[in-house]
Amino acid sequence: MTKPVVAVLAGLCGLVLAGAAWGAPPRAADLEAELVCPVCKTTLDQSDSPVANRMKAYIRTRIAAGDSAQQIKDALVAQFGPGVLARPPKGGFGLLAWLLPLVAVGVGAVVVGLLVTRWSRRRAPPAAEPLDPALERRVDEELARFEG
Repeated sequence: MTKPVVAVLAGLCGLVLAGAAWGAPPRAADLEAELVCPVCKTTLDQSDSPVANRMKAYIRTRIAAGDSAQQIKDALVAQFGPGVLARPPKGGFGLLAWLLPLVAVGVGAVVVGLLVTRWSRRRAPPAAEPLDPALERRVDEELARFEG
């Protein structure tokens, strides 16, 4: 009877911890990894350009004001455009950026598979040609010499 009670308590603790993390304010480091500097086209955490530094300061100010990560991203997208997001949106034209690499890999795999199949069928197995009788006799003599 104690095992089910322990399992229920562990589940409740997990829910409480998940709920606490859900309401936690966004972290500046997480947002800086998800946003791109419009000048140097690298993520904010890797950029040291003046624009990137202003964006980092804006993120910290908005976090201190209590904004959510999505609100901060939306404000930066409104100011700099959708190119500021490190990940393209998963809808509309951005969906193409997610699907195109997968389609390219799939098409490449099919092409390689077809080429391998074609190349393997082109090769004819080597025909077993009979040995010259003199050569066959010499091979037999040499083998007999090593066996005996």
